[in-house]
Amino acid sequence: MHPAPHIVVRRALPRRHFLRGTGAALALPLLDAMRPAFAAAEPAPRRMLAVCNNLGLLDGGFFPKQAGEGYELSPYLKILDSYRDQFTVFSGVSHPDVDGSHSSEICFLTAAPHPANGGFRNTISLDQFMAEQIGVKTRFPSLTLGVNVNRGQRSLSFTGSGVMIPCEESPAGVYRKLFLQGTPEEVERQIDRLRLGESIMDSVASHAGGLQKSLGPRDKERLDQYMTGVRELERRMAIAREWERKPKPAAKKAAPVDAPDSRAYMEKTRLMYEMSKLAFETDSTRLITLFLDSSNSPAIDLEGIQITDGYHNLSHHGRNESKLKQLEAIDRRHMELLGGLLGSLQSGAEQGETLLDRTMVLYGSNFGDANKHTTTNMPVILAGGGFRHGQHLAFDTAKNYPLPNLYLSMVQRMGIEAQKFASATGTMRGLEWKS
Repeated sequence: MHPAPHIVVRRALPRRHFLRGTGAALALPLLDAMRPAFAAAEPAPRRMLAVCNNLGLLDGGFFPKQAGEGYELSPYLKILDSYRDQFTVFSGVSHPDVDGSHSSEICFLTAAPHPANGGFRNTISLDQFMAEQIGVKTRFPSLTLGVNVNRGQRSLSFTGSGVMIPCEESPAGVYRKLFLQGTPEEVERQIDRLRLGESIMDSVASHAGGLQKSLGPRDKERLDQYMTGVRELERRMAIAREWERKPKPAAKKAAPVDAPDSRAYMEKTRLMYEMSKLAFETDSTRLITLFLDSSNSPAIDLEGIQITDGYHNLSHHGRNESKLKQLEAIDRRHMELLGGLLGSLQSGAEQGETLLDRTMVLYGSNFGDANKHTTTNMPVILAGGGFRHGQHLAFDTAKNYPLPNLYLSMVQRMGIEAQKFASATGTMRGLEWKS
C-alpha cells in the first residue's frame, strides 16, 4: 500500500494586509498566498477597451485589398505585423442610419440613429450596457477616458437614459483614482458625501413622483426618462459607497506626469493606454472607453515631421499632397501606439493566458472618410478577447454590414446573456470564439 501523500495545508493570508504611507493606503495585489488552500481558482475576468478616433484613418493606408485569412497586410497594418494572429480587421461595416457628420461620434458605441436630428436622444453605450451586468464586480463599474476632450462636451459613454458620462482627461487623475486612498477621515467624508447624494436623489424622486398624476402623456414620458436617470445615479452612488472602505490595489508603476498641453496628443494617448493596462491588471475595472478627440486638437507634436495645421483642418485634405503626407505620419503613429498597447497586454500573464487573451480591444472611428464626412465603411479593428483572429472580414462597401452585430458578439463574449444590442440583427458573421 502506498503511503498517503504529504499535504501541506496553508492558511490564506488576508488581503486586508496593506501598506500605509503618508496619508495614503495601498492594498497588496492578489497573491497566491491569499487564496484558500483548496479554493477552486476563479477564471480570469474578461475585459473591454473601446477606442474611437473621431477623424479616422486614410482608407488607402488602412484597408487590406484581400479578404480572409491570407490577406496581405495594408501599409498601416504592417505596423501591427507582430500581432497579426491577434486581431481581425473589418471593412464594409457601419451603424445603420447613423449620419450627421461630426455628430456621429457620440454614437460610436451606441449606434443610435440620426444624431443630428432635432430632439435626438442617445441610447446606452456598449460599455454601459455591459456595466449594468458586471459593473458591480469591480471598484469602478467603468472608466470613461478622453484625450483633448472639452470636459462635459463629448464622450463615448452614455447611460441607459442617454445621459453622457464625462471623460477623465488627466492620466495622473486616473492614477490617483485607481491607487491613492485617503486617510480614514477623508474616506468617511467621502462616504458622507455619497450618502448625502443618495438622500438628495431620494428627495428628488419623491417630489417628482408626486407630479405623475397631474401630467399629460408627453410630460409623463419626459419625467419617466428623468427618473430613470435618477435611479441610475442612485445605483452608482450606492456601489461607490460600498467600495470606499476597501483598500485600493498597489501600483506597479510611479504616477505619470500629465502632458503639458493639447499639442502632446500622442503622449496623452500613450499614457491613457498605460493607465488602461494598469486598471485591468489590478481588476479595478473591466470596461474602459477612450475618446481621442482629434477634431479638438491643434497642430500636434510628432517626431520626425512638422505638423503645420490643426488635426481637423488636415483631415479636410482635398488630396493636397502636403496634408496627406502629414496625415499618413499621424496615422502611422496611431498604429504604433496601438501596437505598443497590444504588446503590453500580450506581455501580461494571467492564469496561463495573457491580458490580451482576456481583453477585447476595439479600435475604430465614426468616420469612414473624414474628408467627406462619410459615416459608412468605418475602419475597425478588434484585437484579443479570445476570438479566432488573423483575418480580414470584408463586407459590401456600398451596402454595409451592421457593426452593432460585432458589439453583440462582444457582449456575449463578456459572458452576458443577451440577444439584442442597438440595431444588431445577430452576432458578427465570420467571427468565432476560441475553444
